[in-house]
Amino acid sequence: MAFDPQKFISESIVQIRATVGDKRAIIAVSGGVDSSVAAALASRALGKNVLCVFVDTGLMRKGEAENVRAALEPLGVNLKVVDASREFLGALKNTSEPEKKRKIIGEKFIRVFESEAKRFGASFLVQGTIAPDWIESGAGLRDTIKSHHNVGGLPKKMKMRLVEPLRELYKDEVRKVGQALGLPQEIYSRQPFPGPGLAVRIMGKITPKKVEIVREACAIVEEEIELAAKEGKMERPWQYFAVLLPIKSVGVLGDARAYGYAIAVRAVDSIDGMTAKASRIAPEVLEKIADRITRKLKEDVNRVVYDITSKPPATIEWE
Repeated sequence: MAFDPQKFISESIVQIRATVGDKRAIIAVSGGVDSSVAAALASRALGKNVLCVFVDTGLMRKGEAENVRAALEPLGVNLKVVDASREFLGALKNTSEPEKKRKIIGEKFIRVFESEAKRFGASFLVQGTIAPDWIESGAGLRDTIKSHHNVGGLPKKMKMRLVEPLRELYKDEVRKVGQALGLPQEIYSRQPFPGPGLAVRIMGKITPKKVEIVREACAIVEEEIELAAKEGKMERPWQYFAVLLPIKSVGVLGDARAYGYAIAVRAVDSIDGMTAKASRIAPEVLEKIADRITRKLKEDVNRVVYDITSKPPATIEWE
């Protein structure tokens, strides 16, 4: 039976109202398609009784806080931006193990949301959790592939009840719901961005400097691939980004020896995120990406490589 987004919207609004009742809720908004769709659903269901909270963790994409505000405020949602970058980066200092990163981030998110919920008088937390999140986080007979911050990364004790209207949907279905809700195409067709943000695009220990490097590299990858797609040189991939590798190699800067990091470029095609194939990117596009990254970040990066691995055996993100 084909998925009916309008039926899903009607049933979700009824269910959210029945769950929350006359109480208040906050919703975690990242600017991605899942949380934006969940925010639109919750706002329709609860009106002024829901507060959308965007937490700037210091691990977001370039200009993300401004982009989220510009995208969501015209929709009439009640939005608050919280700068918790120092708190998140401090908690992640000297942490290199991927699962530990995710659990630290998951707990920090909840503590920030609990604080905002107390101010707003909310007892419910709405999340944009979708099916791949809890499937990959493992439970029962399922292996843990990676603990998504909004599932396996949640602390055991929370002061709020969870509401997850998209929990049984896959990414392609969420996009259909977003379109049916009347969200702008730049929101419902936006490429996925991991909840832990750039923390899982930095292999090894996280430092403010490494965050700056990978944020700039990711922006360049997005800009060049989107430009190439607009010019008809390629199809826009499902997801595309940069990863900072925990290795340094010898290079040349001017006439001198340099010792810099390597950046891996990742672009994949997928439908629901459960499986993926590496995208075919024209050599001239990859060359332009490599040239821009090594010029912009010449003091830090001297090598760019392209990841051609499918999922499985790899995951889409590197951590």
